[in-house]
Amino acid sequence: MSRRILIAEDEMIVAYDLCETVEEAGFEVEGPHPGISSAMLAFEKDKPDAAILDVELTDGNVFSFARTLKAENIPVIFYTGSLSKSEIEDKFPEAIVRKKPCPPTSMLNAVGTAFMESVEG
Repeated sequence: MSRRILIAEDEMIVAYDLCETVEEAGFEVEGPHPGISSAMLAFEKDKPDAAILDVELTDGNVFSFARTLKAENIPVIFYTGSLSKSEIEDKFPEAIVRKKPCPPTSMLNAVGTAFMESVEG
């Protein structure tokens, strides 16, 4: 059984590229979700193994949702074009952050790191 990764990204071209990258690496994808509300519904229905979250979605920033995921020990990768890594680390000191645009290998490395940290933590 493959691990499921929830993807929340409101730029559809970026979202589909991200989904394709993750699927080609052998993961199951939940999404893409353009907003927090649809991502939250998907999370409540069936918890993912990890999440890749664009920081700014159609209905706001994802920080509250990220806290919910982290409270359930679900690793989060922040994917941003608007905030710096240090701005995100101010709110989430252990954050895994990738800046847009991000090469597929870098994103997959982030996914691997997220899963390794969830096992260690």
